[in-house]
Amino acid sequence: MLELKRLNSMEDLAKLQEEARPLLDLRHYARGEKEEKYQILICGGTGCSSSGSLNVRDALQKAIDDNGLHERVSIVVTGCHGFCELGPLVIFYPGGIFYVRVHPEDADELIKTTVIEGKTVDRLHYQGRTGKTPRHSYRDMLFYSLQKRMVLHNCGRIDPENIFEYIANGGYQGIAKAIAMGREATLEEVYKSGLRGRGGAGFPTGLKWKFMASEQAEPKYMLCNADEGDPGAFMDRSVLEGDPNAVIEGMLIGAWATGASLGYVYVRAEYPLAIKRLGIALAEAEALGLIGDNILGSGFNFHLKIKQGAGAFVCGEETALMRSIEGKRGMPRVRPPFPAKQGLWEKPTVLNNVETFANIPRIIMNGAEAFRQDGTEKSSGTKIFAVTGKVRNTGLVEVPMGVSMRHIIFDICAGIKDDKAFKAVQIGGPSGACLPASMLDNPVDYDSLTAAGAMMGSGGLVVVDEDTCMVDLARFFLSFTQAESCGKCTPCREGSKRMLEILERICNGNGRDGDIEELERLAHTMRTASLCALGQTAPNPVLSTLRFFRSEYEAHIHDKKCPAGTCTNLLQYKINPEKCKGCTLCARNCPVNAITGKVREPHLINPNKCIKCGTCMDKCKHGAIIRV
Repeated sequence: MLELKRLNSMEDLAKLQEEARPLLDLRHYARGEKEEKYQILICGGTGCSSSGSLNVRDALQKAIDDNGLHERVSIVVTGCHGFCELGPLVIFYPGGIFYVRVHPEDADELIKTTVIEGKTVDRLHYQGRTGKTPRHSYRDMLFYSLQKRMVLHNCGRIDPENIFEYIANGGYQGIAKAIAMGREATLEEVYKSGLRGRGGAGFPTGLKWKFMASEQAEPKYMLCNADEGDPGAFMDRSVLEGDPNAVIEGMLIGAWATGASLGYVYVRAEYPLAIKRLGIALAEAEALGLIGDNILGSGFNFHLKIKQGAGAFVCGEETALMRSIEGKRGMPRVRPPFPAKQGLWEKPTVLNNVETFANIPRIIMNGAEAFRQDGTEKSSGTKIFAVTGKVRNTGLVEVPMGVSMRHIIFDICAGIKDDKAFKAVQIGGPSGACLPASMLDNPVDYDSLTAAGAMMGSGGLVVVDEDTCMVDLARFFLSFTQAESCGKCTPCREGSKRMLEILERICNGNGRDGDIEELERLAHTMRTASLCALGQTAPNPVLSTLRFFRSEYEAHIHDKKCPAGTCTNLLQYKINPEKCKGCTLCARNCPVNAITGKVREPHLINPNKCIKCGTCMDKCKHGAIIRV
């Protein structure tokens, strides 16, 4: 059993890596080798855990013990595998035999069939898009084979609560190499990689680091923003849950390059599993001497702490985040001075997000040119997206920058649920934009999205289909940002409130002439005059839906109709007398007795009593009730 003993040199780290490698051996063998032993990897990310994956683990362990297989089979609980739609997920190694929607009652069959008999349980395999062709290995699935999992390469493959597995897979070799290279060479390698901040703004990481490295004031701070607050986004959470040591190592390299001696990971308290695993990784790294004083005998000192945030969306803004760490109310301040000069406690500070730091060890180990092999000239590397909404396969997707939105949604995520028509994708969270079908083939990179009036954001993709009202969607996102406004500056505080009032009025059927023009005026004022990015970008969903779906606003205002049929106050239910059989099923289920009629005769709906709940339409077996 490996022990957490301090590493005093780079040679100690290299020796430990060799000693730890057997931990991962089975996961690197193809089926047909080492078949006398098995490792079972169970997804222990938040999604699968909430679906009962830990109960599956217990049941599998019992089946292993009952069959006397404890010397042949071991279980590893990993981070998120990314295929969140079909959890709990289980993989048997060797071979990468992939099972989906596994329940505790499946455990005995899985152990007896897969381990003892050497066969597979087809009913628990992913059945493909047609539902007829089992995919025995995750390598056979388009969801995985069409991705390029670089940042996510450890997620779902190692135990995030065992630092030796990270080290066995090459972990902490990046900081060792950076120390050997020297500070200037480390800075230059990150700069040449072209890595841009993955938190949303896309500022060049190496340039930011150079700014702070040139400052003389002490101490310097290295901060990680894990305050992931966008609705539908879970990229950073999954990386922290599945590979926390990669983030720690990235921060170590950044601290070494810039001269920082203190660091904080600012993570929202709503991420208890991420906090737990990050805390374990930090404690193990400290025990090995990888965090603290005289790291690897180099004389380099860096101390790191976890700071839990209270869930304020505005604390994703860098200056508000720093005020929160200082114990103050999280509110942004005017810049300049920028944090690289005056940040946390008025000292030089670098802030990057989780995904940015997780890229750093790979850049140092493989070099800037290798990193630039993926992506585009101005947007190098890969990007993780959390794809949610009306797609068949929701989950985490990592692809090279510059691929099309169509490739992500239709090739990797298998298209739209129930064969509905694609309508739009919201990219960039509540501060992003809704892009229509005409832009599905546009490249997904920083500059292309900016040109389209959108933004990369942290990487949330919310896909909507033909049944989604774009006015209501804009109202939803604006209601979020309005509630999360800190209230410090008038343009954001008052502008978002006025815009939301107009959108709610339109959705309720009380829109009037001039509302569209007023929305545009308020939006442009907020973008120009708000203090921070929250207020400056909050109007984006409204402006983008006005740009691409203006006719829906006009229909709400002028025709008093919701084309998507979702705004309740603009709906009306009617009964087609030619189809109505007079079965009375609708009348018997109407909660407000708004439907009248005799048996075997066409019925009528009283529009003054109808509450537009849709129950009658759901219950009618003859298709006689229509929504207009």
